[in-house]
Order: sequence, then C-alpha cells, then structure tokens
Amino acid sequence: MLHNIYLMKQIPLLQSLSEEDMLDKLRNGTFKVTRYKKNSIVHFDGEKCTKFEVILSGKIAVDHIDESGRLLTISEFNTNDIIGGNLVFSKQPYYPMTISTQLTTEILEIEREALFDLLCQNPFFLRAYLEVVSDNAYILGNKIKHYTNKTIRESVMYYLNYESKKQKSSHIILNMTKKALAEKIGVQRTSLSRELAKMRNDGLIEFDRESITLLE
Repeated sequence: MLHNIYLMKQIPLLQSLSEEDMLDKLRNGTFKVTRYKKNSIVHFDGEKCTKFEVILSGKIAVDHIDESGRLLTISEFNTNDIIGGNLVFSKQPYYPMTISTQLTTEILEIEREALFDLLCQNPFFLRAYLEVVSDNAYILGNKIKHYTNKTIRESVMYYLNYESKKQKSSHIILNMTKKALAEKIGVQRTSLSRELAKMRNDGLIEFDRESITLLE
C-alpha cells in the first residue's frame, strides 16, 4: 500500500489529492493498482473502456497488426501517461488498438463512476484531468484507426496472431486464464469455450489448459 502511495504522489495529475485521501481511496476500492508483467496485453483492440488508467511505472505500447500481418507499434507511453481518458465517457467507448506492456508496468485504475464523482468533487483534479486528456488526444492525433465490430472468432484470432508475433511461435503459451481472456474479449467464459471447440473442429487450432497452437 505504501509503495502505491509513493508512486501516486509522483503523478502530477494526482497532486491535488492528499496522502490520506489516496490511502482511503485505495482501501475502499475507488482506486486500484494492477501490476502487469512485460509483454502482457492490457486491453484488446475493440475491448470496451470502463475505467480511466494512469501509468504509475513502466512502459506500454499501442500496437496494430496490419493487413499483411505485421505488428506495428503506433505509440508508446510511459510513467504519468494515461489510458482511456478520451474513451471512458464516450458513447463509443472501445479501444481502437491493442495496448500491451513493454516493461513490467503498474497502472492505477479508476472506474468510470468513481472518476465522475472525483471530477465533480475536486475542481483542481478536474482541471488537471482536462489538460492531460487534451494533451493525450493531441499526441495520438490521426494515428488511431476506427473501431470495427468483431465476432468472437475474429477477436480470438486477433489475440492469437498478436501473441504469435510476440512469442515468435505458432505454439502460444497463454499469459492469462481462459476466464480472463473471455473478459478481455467481452464474452462469457462458456461462449469462448464453445468457439475454441469450433475452431479446433474446423482445423484452425489445438489447445490445452496452458497453450493454444495455430494450425494454419
């Protein structure tokens, strides 16, 4: 907890909050700090944005796989940068590209409604939030492509192709549970399991509890 407080105190966006306020928000769940290993997916292309996030330490990349299958890093973000600030209150709150970690990364998460309450209650935080969101939107500019709806199979294949590029192998070691993968894609665990079984029957993949192998 003290480690998280220390990291949060280094973030200009959060400097209007007292140490006691930060501690209270961590204890009551308003704030949550999540640690990601290197080369972990934080958000998928097309995943719904439900929270505002601040990078407390580490480094992330905004990636896109083009039509030729090449993995392209569109932008990189470091400590003090934000994720989802321009999406969380949008009517189309979907990440337009995949976000992954390039280093071990710690991220502060604030759920949408908790963020709204904080913005209403703290005008200094509101001003800082508007400034950082505006700067972030300017940096991204026209680099972000438009989100298009994907089927479960398309989402799974995007994840597998992404991990295949990262791991440089068609035999993909899963860095999350299938339950967590289903949550990232935005479907029920049972729906994901059915689709994986169909993909195996169609000769696209083989899988076990810890890995999935692309057959094509």
